[in-house]
Amino acid sequence: MDEFLYRQIGAASRSQALVLMGDFNHPSICWRDNTAGHKQSRKFLEYIDDNLLQVIEEPKRRGAMLDLVLSNKEGLVGDVKLKGSLGCSDHEMVEFKIPRAVRRVHSKLTALDFRRADLGLFRDLLGRIPWDKALEGRGTQDSWLVFKGHLLQAQERCIPTKRKSGKNTKRPAWMNKELLDKVKHKKEAYKGWKQGQVAWEEYRETVRAARHQVRKGKAPIKLNLARHVKGNKKSFYRYVSDKMCPSMEEKCGPLWKETRDLVTQDMEKAEVPNDFFASVFTGKCSSHTT
Repeated sequence: MDEFLYRQIGAASRSQALVLMGDFNHPSICWRDNTAGHKQSRKFLEYIDDNLLQVIEEPKRRGAMLDLVLSNKEGLVGDVKLKGSLGCSDHEMVEFKIPRAVRRVHSKLTALDFRRADLGLFRDLLGRIPWDKALEGRGTQDSWLVFKGHLLQAQERCIPTKRKSGKNTKRPAWMNKELLDKVKHKKEAYKGWKQGQVAWEEYRETVRAARHQVRKGKAPIKLNLARHVKGNKKSFYRYVSDKMCPSMEEKCGPLWKETRDLVTQDMEKAEVPNDFFASVFTGKCSSHTT
């Protein structure tokens, strides 16, 4: 059992940052003098010295230090304090801090920037391709790969990309800095009211002011969506979709197969229209004359 524990600790000690705490039950170890009175405890002490650091310096539990805090890096654990016993337990509570450097995470995701896209050139490039010759004699899968290749080439030339910002994508279009400050002030007022530092009337007035500013910020967005709904239906339906609750989303119901069997599983329901399409697809291109 001890060998298994040592292997687990050895594997964990090679991680980037490790903090391990628990009752290891070695009362004969003196961590100040780095000595042990029993063979098993000496082995444990030697193993810890080779792989980890023990950060508690004060004895506990009637002079024997059983609960340990171990780390694999110097300075990873700090401000260790013994907080006394909890209830009738003869163990003491150990409080410590793990300093963490805050790093600013930059998004590496990219997306197509349709605002700067040259859609005229995009249509022109795809219109130059002799599709009848390009797809002649090809099956469905090969035709799709040919079409996809030409589409991606035109996309690369005509539609630039931009880096997605997690901060901006999570913020609604109507949320500006002024509204952000109002919402933050409302949250601070709520926290103060819960702690008894802000009166109820003051908190309610802060809520009303924030709600009024939010409504004023949303109004122009809704007005523009209503005015340009005929020319920009995509934005309108995206707004409606965002407003819908997840419970309102309709799922595809049961489907009948050609064999008159009722299909209820999602994977099988996806195959039903695919099978129907394959049954009526002939693979022949109809010629149109103008």
